[in-house]
Amino acid sequence: MSVPHAPSADASHSKTPYFLGIDPGLAITGYGVILGTPGRPKLVEAGVIRVSRNQSMSKRLLELHSGITEVIESYTIAAVAIEQLYSHYARPRTAILMGHARGVLTLAAAQKGISVHSYEPTKVKKLLTGNGRAPKDQMQRAIQMQFQLKAPPDPPDVADALAIALCHYYAQGPMAAIITKSRKTK
Repeated sequence: MSVPHAPSADASHSKTPYFLGIDPGLAITGYGVILGTPGRPKLVEAGVIRVSRNQSMSKRLLELHSGITEVIESYTIAAVAIEQLYSHYARPRTAILMGHARGVLTLAAAQKGISVHSYEPTKVKKLLTGNGRAPKDQMQRAIQMQFQLKAPPDPPDVADALAIALCHYYAQGPMAAIITKSRKTK
């Protein structure tokens, strides 16, 4: 498992909300923590949780749960935004497996009393690029520009997680009427 950590010293004392965006995966889960400062959100931490494909499903899910719990416990997270599950009719097994990952990630948030909001990938892409079918590299460049980074986030899972967090941030403010309401996960 790989979870980069650099929590700020004042993470638990801030009244400004922290939002956690998650791009779920069984091998690589991207995550991004942003601070919902007025005017422009700040990137606080982003990375991936890597889980070995050589382990049993139950061990992989436990590792994923532990990794995201570590991130959640590092900040006072106000809300979790996660990519909505979708399935291509030709790959239903993939959707079922992704549902396992998504389930333990939402469980970790629920165990801490944090609300979870789902966003469709096409809506996230449209919000940040104007194109609901934007390719990975376009999303990476959009995130690079949004946070004024020297290089695009890599791997793309990190950019996707940050995009999902940004989507939730913007859904809280004046753009809320533009963004289709998130489906709150129950």
